[in-house]
Amino acid sequence: MKRTRRQFLQLATAVAALPAASGIASAETYPSRPVRIIVGFAAGGGTDITARLIGQWLSERLGQPFIVENRPGASSNIGTEVVVRAPPDGYSLLLVAPVNAINATLYEKLTFNFVRDIAPVASIARYPFVMVVNPSFPATTIPEFIAYAKAHPGKINMASSGNGTPLHVSGELFKMMTGIEMVHVPYKGAAPALTDLLGGLVQVMFADMSSLDYIRAGKLRALGVTTATRSDALPDVPAIGDFVPGYQVRSWLGIGAPRATPVQIIDKLNREINTAVADPKMQGRLAELGYTGFASSPAEFGKLIAEETERWRKVVRFADIRPD
Repeated sequence: MKRTRRQFLQLATAVAALPAASGIASAETYPSRPVRIIVGFAAGGGTDITARLIGQWLSERLGQPFIVENRPGASSNIGTEVVVRAPPDGYSLLLVAPVNAINATLYEKLTFNFVRDIAPVASIARYPFVMVVNPSFPATTIPEFIAYAKAHPGKINMASSGNGTPLHVSGELFKMMTGIEMVHVPYKGAAPALTDLLGGLVQVMFADMSSLDYIRAGKLRALGVTTATRSDALPDVPAIGDFVPGYQVRSWLGIGAPRATPVQIIDKLNREINTAVADPKMQGRLAELGYTGFASSPAEFGKLIAEETERWRKVVRFADIRPD
């Protein structure tokens, strides 16, 4: 049967519209089966706990299990690649953290481009790191620490959770902006680094919020938090930026998805996660970890990731940081 030109164009238009219509339909029924949230770290830490809190919320709200799947290794790159290679259908999500922004420069031969290949969905929380010293260290303030470091160049050992980790680059940024010299001592994680700091084998560390109990017990001395303002978890500790103008490190967590995930699914997840972040009970659970709920649109979260990627690119290159 011969078709007229008008019939052909109508048929072509209808076929072209099918993917969009299919995407809308799938968003309306999403999720219709279990969803996995990939976490590129071992179970038990604050990042893992946050993913489980959000997973439980989404399970209750959307009627399907949101299952946390831990894929540690290669500084979270293994877990990230799992999501990058997953179908863009909303059933594989990634717990996104600052390490993803750092790795974009730290690793030269990644098989993916994080900013390009992971679509931002929503932010969840933000929190500071804390510059801590052993109580025996002869400095009680940031200015005193800088003065001591300049008088004793290369004599201070700075512990971190490993080369290129957020705790490491936070210290390197401090060194870069103050002009002091410290010897970096990388560990296989924050816990053994804190153990040696408590024992006086190293003198300083830019620590995560797992250090809170030691600070409150007087076993570590907090000199400053890395965020622009004080933390509700440590209201008596000043911001490092009060003494080093422009210094700021904001740690954050959020959710990403494979690129080309339908925008309707991303928007649906964004609405639910933002609702979770605004919930008082969720805020209380996050506060127990030393975190503050942090809602955003997908575009706002994407802007944050891009800014952080550029910030850490400069630090990684300045300090010539290499992966372990």
